[in-house]
Amino acid sequence: MERAIYLITGVMASGKSTIAGLLASKMEKGVHLRGDVFRQMIVSGRADMSTLPSDEALRQLHLRYRLSADTAITYYNYGFSVVLQDNYYGEELSRILDMLKDYPVQIIVLCPNVETVKKREKMRGKIGYTGFTVEALYADFMRETPKIGFWLDTSKQSPEQSVQKILLHFEEQ
Repeated sequence: MERAIYLITGVMASGKSTIAGLLASKMEKGVHLRGDVFRQMIVSGRADMSTLPSDEALRQLHLRYRLSADTAITYYNYGFSVVLQDNYYGEELSRILDMLKDYPVQIIVLCPNVETVKKREKMRGKIGYTGFTVEALYADFMRETPKIGFWLDTSKQSPEQSVQKILLHFEEQ
């Protein structure tokens, strides 16, 4: 794969973390950058996202995106390919792409079906869906997220199979 910033998005429990880590491990010099780590660094005063987010929650979300973009750019400038994964829903995908506009970015959108997301959510060691349902978030994501990049339905794939599909896709370009 060519050196680039590979941006992975999808709804919670779509497999972003697992696939991003595996993909980065296949690169000669690869970094797996989890955008959520910047949210987790806020130990007091954190305002989490919700169905009706506060102004502060949105401000912190955009800070998280800015820190992720700056970190991805720094790693890229030091010769690494970066697999950046986070929740870039709707217009937020365009926001992060604007922050990375001077760099080669490849977009990967993981979109397993709702039933698969529900099963994966139950298997995770954390709860992401609080205050809204998988169905509602999934419908909003599919309706509002720009149809750009490589969209991959991972419903019937293992993480390794999904990574192979991603590798094949980008080798063919």
